[in-house]
Amino acid sequence: MKAVRAAVMAVALGAIAGLAPGAEPVAATVEQPRSFGHVLGDVLTQRVLLEHAGRPLEPAALPAAARVDLWLERRTARIEADAQGRRWLAIDYQLVNAPRALRAIALPALSLATASDGPTLALPAWPVSIAPLTPPDVFGQGDLQPLRSDRPVAALPTDAIERQLRLSLAALLGVLLAWFGWWAWRNAREARRLPFAQAWRELRRIDDPASAQAWRIVHRALNTSAGHVVHGAGLPRLLAEAPYLRPLQARLEDFYRESTRRFFASNTDPAETDPPYTLKPLCRALRDAEKRHRH
Repeated sequence: MKAVRAAVMAVALGAIAGLAPGAEPVAATVEQPRSFGHVLGDVLTQRVLLEHAGRPLEPAALPAAARVDLWLERRTARIEADAQGRRWLAIDYQLVNAPRALRAIALPALSLATASDGPTLALPAWPVSIAPLTPPDVFGQGDLQPLRSDRPVAALPTDAIERQLRLSLAALLGVLLAWFGWWAWRNAREARRLPFAQAWRELRRIDDPASAQAWRIVHRALNTSAGHVVHGAGLPRLLAEAPYLRPLQARLEDFYRESTRRFFASNTDPAETDPPYTLKPLCRALRDAEKRHRH
């Protein structure tokens, strides 16, 4: 509803605060807010025309923002201009409390002093009605009941999500299969190409791991890894060229010492005088060191 413009002349000087002795206020031209239908949180705006007898006025001070009473709080005032260029003082009041039943209150009366010896503008109190947010008692008719039943929640469409999930799982499975295939191919290639890995595979196929054939397999792997024939006296050179084998130095020294006794000692059968030297632990350790070095 369009705000009602009202003009009221205050004739009792004692009813208006802040007036100088002997000064009589003049009625302000005010656009008042709607008088009814207000509830908690609503903002009611008074607009005061800053003009008198065709002469523009300038407020000496704007009304301060403050709590007015139990029901209203005044906000910071502001000056606006309309389409005709006239200046208005806008004063907002917010309803900050809710009554238990419909009741009437009033926007407070104000006197607005102006600068440059202008007249004091008088704003009368403006009655409005405020209503509670809810009635104290429910009606108990139709759907107007104290409690309403829970509203069932509609199921969200999940077809697109499920389709995306299936595609993601299929892509993940493809990546895992590709990685597993690459890993198996790499291990198989290294088992064929790397000297100690190949020696370990051959050694596992021999029935007697202490046989001369088993010793030749390990010797061949050491020679292939070094790129030349390795003897016990040349072990330091091998360890310098392949530093990843240095942790196995003591075991390699034992290997070459035992190999010398086995193949070059005269009139000695190591199989009868000493317990058999086991090659598999050494070969497995050489393979593991080689694998760590390659990775």
